[in-house]
Amino acid sequence: MTNEALQKKIDLVMDKLIHLGGADYENDKNISLKDAIASGNVARDFGIEEWDWPQGVGLYGLSMLQDYYRDDRFMEFFLNWFRSNIERGLPSRNINTTCPYLTLLQILDRIPEPEHSRYEAMCIEQAEWLMHGLPKTTDGGFQHVTTGIGDRNGVILNEQQLWLDTLFMAVLFLQQMGIRCDRRDWRDEATHQVLLHIKYLYCKNNGLFYHGFSFIRNDNFGGIFWCRGNSWFTLGLTLFLEKADYLDGGTRQFIMDTFRTHAAALRKYQAEDGLFHTVIDDATSYEEASGTAAMAAGLLRGMKAGILDESYRVCADRAISALCGCVDTDGTVLKVSAGTAMGMNAEHYKGIGIRPMAYGQALTLIALCEALQ
Repeated sequence: MTNEALQKKIDLVMDKLIHLGGADYENDKNISLKDAIASGNVARDFGIEEWDWPQGVGLYGLSMLQDYYRDDRFMEFFLNWFRSNIERGLPSRNINTTCPYLTLLQILDRIPEPEHSRYEAMCIEQAEWLMHGLPKTTDGGFQHVTTGIGDRNGVILNEQQLWLDTLFMAVLFLQQMGIRCDRRDWRDEATHQVLLHIKYLYCKNNGLFYHGFSFIRNDNFGGIFWCRGNSWFTLGLTLFLEKADYLDGGTRQFIMDTFRTHAAALRKYQAEDGLFHTVIDDATSYEEASGTAAMAAGLLRGMKAGILDESYRVCADRAISALCGCVDTDGTVLKVSAGTAMGMNAEHYKGIGIRPMAYGQALTLIALCEALQ
């Protein structure tokens, strides 16, 4: 696909993202936790307005696009988004509501006073909370606490659970805050979390990652290799390593070796049309665009960083071509699965609904921008 064609897709996807609007959040008060987990039909996840992980990933995609253009074209949108959410009142502190802070950190030095100081203080408070306020699992893991459904001030504790999502939603922010504030303890904890999630979620038999681990059950739940979960590692680790010059050689090599083995595994499971199935090793599960996008972006970034060789170009290009086919005429990225809680079998993941999501738009933007570069 030509750069001109890619640029047109980027413009469509971007425009749809910033105009996703909100959702009828009252609906969440009438849905049971069991039904919400089974379907992914959680209103707070829809649109671009709420302060939570889908919107946080959406913002991050826009910030990466803005960095690509090397201008401030989305600053007014960002400032209005953060101001309106702060005026409304932020939801509970948890892993997922940390994600918007990642974009706030990216744009912080472009924000004038007095907001700059206020937002910087908010970022510092969130980093300290991750270190000292967030519940920890055995071995000091970041327990994957999420926002209550129907109660944005409440939480779902997911006691003693590690989820692969945490690497993208919270660990990247803590690492970058450690770099910004020259806090070695924050940087070291971010590295600790990366290594811990590899230890408990990586499958040595096939090079893929399980969605989660329970220290109470002492297992990986249903033992499912979930597409978007794996993609948080594929993309997230390139973003982590990009800023991790402070790592000792052995630690850096261990993480890169794991990334390479993971990338090699992904190639084996790519569908004929270039997408990946929502359960990676189950061809009867539906093909999913957001995970494919983050994987494509991670592979392209891995090659650019010299971690992967050029043989991965074929896999990435096939994914990019398939993603372009998922962009509807109005810019909606199709084939995106809704928010996905931990499941005990493949049927759970197959039952998650397909919806336009901010993270689907954003991850596609990131992938297409990497292809354009």
